[in-house]
Amino acid sequence: MGPGPYTPGMRLPPPIPDPRPPRLCVGLLSGTSVDAVEAALCEVTGTGDTVRLKLLAHVSVPFPRELVARVLGPQDAGSLSRLDFELGEHFADAALRVMERAGVSPEQVAAIGSHGQTMAHVPPGADTTPSTLQIGEPSIIAERTGVPVVSDFRTRDMAAGGHGAPLVPYLDWAVFRGAQPRALLNIGGIGNVSAVSARLEDTLAFDTGPGNMVMDGLARRVTQGRLACDLDGTLSRRGQVIPELLAELLAHPFLALPPPRSAGRESFGEVLVDRLWARYAERPHDLVATALELTVESIARAYETWLVPRFPRMEGMYASGGGTRNPALMERLRARLAPLPVHTLDALGFPEGAKEAALFALLAAEHLVGTPANVPSATGARRRVVLGKLTP
Repeated sequence: MGPGPYTPGMRLPPPIPDPRPPRLCVGLLSGTSVDAVEAALCEVTGTGDTVRLKLLAHVSVPFPRELVARVLGPQDAGSLSRLDFELGEHFADAALRVMERAGVSPEQVAAIGSHGQTMAHVPPGADTTPSTLQIGEPSIIAERTGVPVVSDFRTRDMAAGGHGAPLVPYLDWAVFRGAQPRALLNIGGIGNVSAVSARLEDTLAFDTGPGNMVMDGLARRVTQGRLACDLDGTLSRRGQVIPELLAELLAHPFLALPPPRSAGRESFGEVLVDRLWARYAERPHDLVATALELTVESIARAYETWLVPRFPRMEGMYASGGGTRNPALMERLRARLAPLPVHTLDALGFPEGAKEAALFALLAAEHLVGTPANVPSATGARRRVVLGKLTP
């Protein structure tokens, strides 16, 4: 006769180690900042509650400037189709480079997980049909590398009623959960945060709002294309916040939405940057300073409104993404969130630049064994589902 039902307080036996052999997987990502392909080679063992990930190598391969301009520019069906195949070549190159860095042959790699480049993301709640589009043709990656490719990770979660984002909470929980709840913040083009504790189902994660996206767009205009970002905070430090503009930006409807929520260029991309530039072009550095404060304040308000009530004894916040390389941004964030400790992810022994690429190595590994890897408490999906589509 088998064991009886679980009752509260019962001491459960330790989980049985998963018998599957370790899988070597590559993860590929180009974020909303469109600056480079990030590639991570990881060893994944176990699955679900027993999953473990070890980073073996990471490379960052910058995009040519003219390609970035085309990705960010207006699209028709023909240009989008060409970019899809062209980006596939760049992703394949990055995959081969990270394998070479690790001294691993393609024959040893079980799968490549490619997030691709997001071109559109329309979450539930909008006036139109929810949808998402990532490009970077997986067939090109599979053909150039000889490795199966898992791609298109967001769509199944959206089909199950979710936002298809954020996906990173699964990695945050699997790799970074500790004895106390902690927050994992990513400051990419869009900011997102995960709060993780012992149980996956208790995870809370959502997009906070603009990360670097508004600052990057303004930096390109202020420097006439010489800088693609607020490098080392040099632009924002020369300006002063425009209070009335900051108040207007913080009144954006997205920032008042409760989780689950996800954002993209549609809310904080070039259309917004063009509008700001048209109004305040004579105050360029003040604009960048205001954009930086928008990022800081939207992160802080999200933490105070949604994380503190759920996790009042947060151990600390660990930041990753391009925003961590802006000292002006990190100084303001630490001051605004004090006394909460704010560290970079490196404090947990994981290179911050490799985190999101490692996520897609993990999601590819879980796809191969049929383990659902979305987090419905973060995305709003009706149920857990296996993410991604396989290109042999």
